[in-house]
Amino acid sequence: MPNHDRNSRDSASQTNFYEEISNKIIAELEAGCVPWVQPWGSAAVKAPLAMPENAATRRRYSGINVLILWSAVIERGFSSQSWVTFRQALSLGGHVRKGERGTTIVYADRFVPEEEKKRAIETGDEAQAVPFLKRFTAFNTDQCADLNAKSSAAPTPLPHMIEPQVEALIGASGIDFRIGGNKAFYCPSEDYVQVPPSAAYFEPINWHRTALHELAHASGHSSRLNRDLSGAFGTQKYAFEEIIAEISAAFCCASLGIVPSVRHADYIGSWLKALHEDNRAIVRAAAQASKVADYLLGFLPDAAAATTAQPADCEAA
Repeated sequence: MPNHDRNSRDSASQTNFYEEISNKIIAELEAGCVPWVQPWGSAAVKAPLAMPENAATRRRYSGINVLILWSAVIERGFSSQSWVTFRQALSLGGHVRKGERGTTIVYADRFVPEEEKKRAIETGDEAQAVPFLKRFTAFNTDQCADLNAKSSAAPTPLPHMIEPQVEALIGASGIDFRIGGNKAFYCPSEDYVQVPPSAAYFEPINWHRTALHELAHASGHSSRLNRDLSGAFGTQKYAFEEIIAEISAAFCCASLGIVPSVRHADYIGSWLKALHEDNRAIVRAAAQASKVADYLLGFLPDAAAATTAQPADCEAA
């Protein structure tokens, strides 16, 4: 098959994936359900609150795969947050039960084709990497039989209370964190976070959720993860950054055993607008959110953040 035909087919496959995921997220938001906030702990949910992980490697999934796998756990009533591929189930001494339907997850990266390498050498230009997207099928361990006991064990619980860990994270981050006023915000121009005192929140845990959200914004400073924070309120850039902060806070919360919540429910309209205008926005935002969560959780004294699993996010797409 000619290269241009194969490239065209691969491009169409990527576009279809983005459309499938984006349309699903849009439908959930329009129905009033926020994909990164699931009803953990309710009678209808069997699985524990946790980040999804690979049962064979014990590494966590990241990016859009977290939202995909969380959604599958809720929709299909799984009791586990652990996943394997068909071959991994066999390597663990078990197998996927006959007739089980897997969940599609993805791995994205970039590579430089040989033709591009030659062109760059001839012209003296920098070689341009080409994004690629590969789909994988994952099965929840509920869908498998005879896996060894270790592979199906629940994630190890964190050794400390939630609140001290968040407060330790704030202190270790080095971010200028101020308590006061009646609004929570991050000021990019002066690089500081301000959050009202905990007494201002009906539930104290909401103070910690809010702190993680604002720290997520602060992670974008040029001295840290260097994201574009120039978007004014009401713009697509602003909405995109809010999605990143919302999802990363949810990932941090889930990693720490805090049930995620929506910090800015009134922003759903702007999120929808951003997703309608760019069908890759949610995939890119989720990839950035994983980077933010890994960055922030890396400040925990006990290094509670786990290593990201592959296939993971779609950062390169």
